[in-house]
Amino acid sequence: LLAEEQQKLLLPDFDYTFAWKLGSLIREQAAKGKLPVAITITHGTDVVFSLLMPGATIDNLHWASRKSAVAHRCHRSSLAMRLEAEKGSFDFNSRYRLPEAQYVASGGGVPLMLRNGTLIGTVGVSGLPDVEDHRLAVQALEELVAE
Repeated sequence: LLAEEQQKLLLPDFDYTFAWKLGSLIREQAAKGKLPVAITITHGTDVVFSLLMPGATIDNLHWASRKSAVAHRCHRSSLAMRLEAEKGSFDFNSRYRLPEAQYVASGGGVPLMLRNGTLIGTVGVSGLPDVEDHRLAVQALEELVAE
């Protein structure tokens, strides 16, 4: 299901205007729901959009970064990686020898992939239960891809 979702989110192109629109759309949805989230958008590993909503803390920003790092490394959502680890009964960080301070397999990190399969960046959301973080990022991406 998450693999199918990722295929639907492939982008025709990516630039900083798109990154701004995506971050702003997630921010708009978070504001409507008064959701205390951190939002990051990266181009490669460079942060090109970063925002803390009221109630979110620097810790949420750190979590968003760690989730994005998983999406960047694995080219799959951090939620997909969490579910794979749970299904396989293994610890994600131990299996892939990744430091917990930099990587966390918890929903909210989504790879930004071009239609040709190239990883171009990531979106990270943190502050809610991880499935809701993932949903917030994906809903905004779906909306922009549909335009």
